[in-house]
Amino acid sequence: MLLPRRTFLAGAAGVLAAPRMLFAQAATDRRFVFIIQRGAADGLHTVVPYADPAYAALRGALAIDPASATKLDGSFALHPSLQEFGRLYTQGQALFVHAVASPYRDRSHFDGQNVLESGGTAPYQLKDGWMNRLVRLLPQRGKEAIAFAPTVPLALRGAAEVSSYAPSALPAANEDLLLRVQQLYEGDAQLHALWSAAMDAQNMAGAAGQGGKRQDPAELGRVAANFLAQPQGPRIAMIETGGWDTHSAQAPRLAAQLRNLDALVAALREGLGAAWQQTVVLVATEFGRTAAANGTGGTDHGTASAALLAGGAVQGGRVIADWPGLAASALYEGRDLRPTQDLDALIAATAADAFALDRDRVARALFPEMRAGRALPRLVRA
Repeated sequence: MLLPRRTFLAGAAGVLAAPRMLFAQAATDRRFVFIIQRGAADGLHTVVPYADPAYAALRGALAIDPASATKLDGSFALHPSLQEFGRLYTQGQALFVHAVASPYRDRSHFDGQNVLESGGTAPYQLKDGWMNRLVRLLPQRGKEAIAFAPTVPLALRGAAEVSSYAPSALPAANEDLLLRVQQLYEGDAQLHALWSAAMDAQNMAGAAGQGGKRQDPAELGRVAANFLAQPQGPRIAMIETGGWDTHSAQAPRLAAQLRNLDALVAALREGLGAAWQQTVVLVATEFGRTAAANGTGGTDHGTASAALLAGGAVQGGRVIADWPGLAASALYEGRDLRPTQDLDALIAATAADAFALDRDRVARALFPEMRAGRALPRLVRA
């Protein structure tokens, strides 16, 4: 019996539509999660250099009162919205890297994200993504990657095959409809394989992946955890977050954004259970924002920012920073936090440490044009 197209699309959309996450599979107990902050997150608002003599005057009303923040050391504090990250830092499961940037030095979101995701040194130089190249470095089993998005983000595009899973806000399909579709596809080898893969993904997602409501960040974290915690599940993930472009009213908007990020990571940790001890989460953005506030209570496109690492496998409790300072003479082009740490090197070192690979080999594969620089300390427990 053939099902009407409209009936199929409405009933089975919970199996075929998606939040914006990517997963890849590898034969290892380690999990590696990359969270991209699209829109250029303000690192000075996230990891606060409260001890810098120029900080308070430069930031004005955007300056964070260190009494309300989580003190990390004698120089830096964490935005008060990042309570989970603060707890993880105290437990030695989070660290922060400041004044970090990709090789990109202009201020276009599209170009900056292209450089960050492709691993090139200029926009559109490379056609595939560094995460796809990372997948190809690892022992492989079964299906290597899965995308939770209508389209696969550039970071995971490439030769490694990527399938997709798309949780929907529509009501979940009932069992009768699913059974009819299964029977309809049994005689077609290609469609039957696709349907079986979709149902396997639905089973991995569990209750958190069922339709019927818009996913909040914590729900997104639980869906990710359901996949990553499976013995035969993916081991590499990418999660997209947006809304970091705070040209105006930055203080309340960024507080909400950081709370959402914190909730996502907290749900991921809780959902992973014991697997959290084998997990590394890296959070980064395409570039930072201006050191000084603009006239509308926000900041404009800048250069260096802050990256965050968390996970039970992270060798944390540290802030890694060759701090350039915020004095007028120290600012990049007289307006931005000057980069002193290489984001490409940080990504390569994190991925290599996470999977016990040679750092130089990983760096050459993921970022073929990257120049040798200052070595980073070990980031992940052996």
